[in-house]
Amino acid sequence: MIASELAALERELLAAHESGDGDALVGLYAVAADKAEASDDIDSAAFFLTHAWIFALELGDERAEAIRARLASWGRVD
Repeated sequence: MIASELAALERELLAAHESGDGDALVGLYAVAADKAEASDDIDSAAFFLTHAWIFALELGDERAEAIRARLASWGRVD
């Protein structure tokens, strides 16, 4: 990921946290996980995806199960 993309994603994450936009947080953390995974950084991807999962669970979001399955495929949850 190039620096400008990372900076833009960070700004979006901070804004979503500040506004309490849980739906955006699920999506943005999932995007961050995708980008980390594409860079073969599974530890960072799992970190970001765990955040996405927590926010999805808090919202009762239907994405939670797919996120959990992805974390399980990396051996991060049972």
